[in-house]
Amino acid sequence: MKHIIKSFVFTGILLVLFSAPILAETMYVSDVLKLTVRTGKGQDYKIISVIQSGQTVDVLQPEDKWALVRLDDGKEGWVLTRYLTSKITNNVKLQWLQKKHKTLTVQATTLLEENTKLKKENKEIDSLLRKADKSVEEINKSYDTLKTESADYIKLKSKYTKAASQLAEYAVKSELLEKELTKLEFKRTIRWFLAGAGVLLLGFLIGFTAKRQRRRTTLR
Repeated sequence: MKHIIKSFVFTGILLVLFSAPILAETMYVSDVLKLTVRTGKGQDYKIISVIQSGQTVDVLQPEDKWALVRLDDGKEGWVLTRYLTSKITNNVKLQWLQKKHKTLTVQATTLLEENTKLKKENKEIDSLLRKADKSVEEINKSYDTLKTESADYIKLKSKYTKAASQLAEYAVKSELLEKELTKLEFKRTIRWFLAGAGVLLLGFLIGFTAKRQRRRTTLR
């Protein structure tokens, strides 16, 4: 029974191994200019493709001298194993660095353009700030002048109000004085009139008395 189970397990393992697809290892063509791909393991076999340094291939069957590889276009052939490497080749690194350098150059150019633009904008902003500072300074001067003039105006208004009040008081006093003066003039006129009348009356009485005395003297 145990032998039967072992046979089934071994048979299953074999089926899995042979039925599973072969896992290919991705490798790089080493730093050579060009590498020929042939139909067999030898220089006498037909060349089916030529691959460049840095190009990747899928190694299907690695051996000491030759290796069966699959190219990007699906073709399969044999190449010399010593020209394959699992590390990124210097050519690929160079291409990557060149691409990176190109990208950085574009970025640097963009940054320079942005820096120039920002400098221009900063210059315009500085000019606007200077104008704004000048405007603020003028506004402050105008405000100080207005504040001084306003203070002077308030003082003048206060003086005018005070003078107008005093003038009104003087007008009232003048009117009262005029009335008093009118009364005094009237009283004075009455007094002069009465005094004149008294003098006339006194003169008339004196004359009348003197006349009567002359008559009496004549009759005697």
